[in-house]
Amino acid sequence: MKSSASRFSISLFLICAICEICGRTSPTHADERPNVLFVAVDDLNDWIGCLGGHPQAQTPNLDRLAARGTLFTNAHCQAPLCNPSRSSLLTGLRPSSTGICGLSPGIRQVERTREVVTLPQSFTSAGYHTYTCGKIFHDGSIKGTDREREFNTWGPAPGIGKPPKPFVNTPAKHPAMDWGPFPERDEEGGDYAIASAAITALQQAPADQPFFISCGFRLPHVPCYAPQKYFDLYPTETLQLPPVQENDRADTPRFSWYLHWKLPEPRLKYLQDESQWKPLVRAYLASTSYMDAQVGRLLDALEKTGREQQTIVVLWSDHGWHLGEKQITGKNTLWDRSTRVPLMFAGPGITAKQKCGRPAELLDIYPTLLELCTLPQVAGLEGHSLVPQLRDANAQRAWPAITTHNRGNHGVRTERWRYIHYADGSEELYDMQADPHEWKNLALFSEHDGVKRELAAWLPKIDLPPAPGSKSRVLTYDAKTGAVTWEGAPVGPNDPIPELE
Repeated sequence: MKSSASRFSISLFLICAICEICGRTSPTHADERPNVLFVAVDDLNDWIGCLGGHPQAQTPNLDRLAARGTLFTNAHCQAPLCNPSRSSLLTGLRPSSTGICGLSPGIRQVERTREVVTLPQSFTSAGYHTYTCGKIFHDGSIKGTDREREFNTWGPAPGIGKPPKPFVNTPAKHPAMDWGPFPERDEEGGDYAIASAAITALQQAPADQPFFISCGFRLPHVPCYAPQKYFDLYPTETLQLPPVQENDRADTPRFSWYLHWKLPEPRLKYLQDESQWKPLVRAYLASTSYMDAQVGRLLDALEKTGREQQTIVVLWSDHGWHLGEKQITGKNTLWDRSTRVPLMFAGPGITAKQKCGRPAELLDIYPTLLELCTLPQVAGLEGHSLVPQLRDANAQRAWPAITTHNRGNHGVRTERWRYIHYADGSEELYDMQADPHEWKNLALFSEHDGVKRELAAWLPKIDLPPAPGSKSRVLTYDAKTGAVTWEGAPVGPNDPIPELE
């Protein structure tokens, strides 16, 4: 028979062993929650290999990420402008619900969103290690102590950088309206530095804690700069320009011009007159390929950490970009070229090698990540989880994608249709299957009145005016008087279209 001392020793050993096991239970359970690598790209349209928007686009790293998971081929932003788009994605609220429609104010300066729980806050409060670098929120929109509410750590956010003198001289004389081969080496570019910061964050992320690491690339936002070797991927002699139709906007409402009335982005007319159309297209593709190379560095670093299989990677762009289509360059429209964006998910719980054509919104990223990571749901989110489509790309989806640009101007996108309703009541309707370039406005034909009514039922029921302090690319319309203002200045019904007439 064992002595009482022996029995005590065995009991003490068992108790200590149980305590040690229990002590490991909580971290192990936390480790089972997937990590998140959250990658943003600025002004990237569908000119990437896996979306086929431009037949010559070379983006092998975006393509390999898409192949690892599910690519949404019909994804759209909630606003075709940086600040309102990013504010919507990160708060889970539509621009029409917040009044955030210009490049300012930021979410913490607006009453409706001052105390809202953002996507990164949800992960920070859930015990994730959170880190950000580059451009995630719009530059300068989160200030001072408000930054501490979002991420544990804020890394560097360098800009694109500029050559000693500009390559082109656009009518607006805006420093961002430039394109050409710069800098000489990859390592000298801002996106390289942003990728390097995110790579370091991946390497130093705590091993016993799930992470949410966000990385926001700058390119292909203007100025479109990249080292010469990326321009060499697109020889001028064989470069293809995007298809455009002469007088394309003859059947579109005059109000469509008001959404981008007077901007630094040049019209197609300038590009044609000054032989700059092909150089801009080439620079946009080159800067996209340079950014893609940085995505590749980031994905390689994730794999080397050994945590790739436990990490959800989501990559998105804040809006698209015109390169001559509809006679313009830039964003700020409700057509597909401006609203359609790359959106892809890869990682645990996500089916690989899928393409989903159901309408998706950037607004859906927030509830999707909460569900994938089993985080508590946040009340009031206006998006809908994409998890059913991440499991099965053919899963049904009840909602269209809705984009808003200033009060009263909304686009509704389904698998087949694009419907646009402007603040003055004018409309556009396109059959995207028969007319993917949106060249024929079917709203002018009465046989489509039923389709318009069905799609108009999805227009936002809440449509707030611009939030106090709104500025930069803000358009207003007075329904009583018909008065239009752009940036606070009146626009007359017969005023010539800037840079065009």
